[in-house]
Amino acid sequence: MAICKLNDMPTALSGGQRLLGLDVGKKTIGLAISDAALVVASPLKILWRKKFTPDAEAMFALADAENVGGLVIGWPVNMDGSEGPRCDATRDFAYALLRMRDLPIAFQDERLSTQAVESAMLAADMTRARRAERRDALAAAWILQSALDRLDAMVEGGEKA
Repeated sequence: MAICKLNDMPTALSGGQRLLGLDVGKKTIGLAISDAALVVASPLKILWRKKFTPDAEAMFALADAENVGGLVIGWPVNMDGSEGPRCDATRDFAYALLRMRDLPIAFQDERLSTQAVESAMLAADMTRARRAERRDALAAAWILQSALDRLDAMVEGGEKA
């Protein structure tokens, strides 16, 4: 499999497989998981980045345990929609994952994900420490939920999903 369009993801999955959402940062990787029906995303955990191979192995072990059949990675485009160095780094990360494991990967625009999550946590009156420990996993859930909502809209709109 390779990097694919989001609307190709459901046909790339076997029955009951779920999606793993990733918010890839320089220090952490936020992880979120979908349900088997591809409707709801839930924050899972944060991986503190060390080296690529052990990080990827830990992520794949989690993916195997959770019956994950595909990845949705946050696509860090600039606010004007242009691609910068962060997109290059994310693309390189995705291709490195593909060299280790043959899973379908789709990108999802992640603009404003961290700000949306931060606003929700502030509204919930979370402490600064609690926000810091949950931010990246919640951002991954926001990214994955956005992708799931797009998939649902494609199905409802009559587009091929």
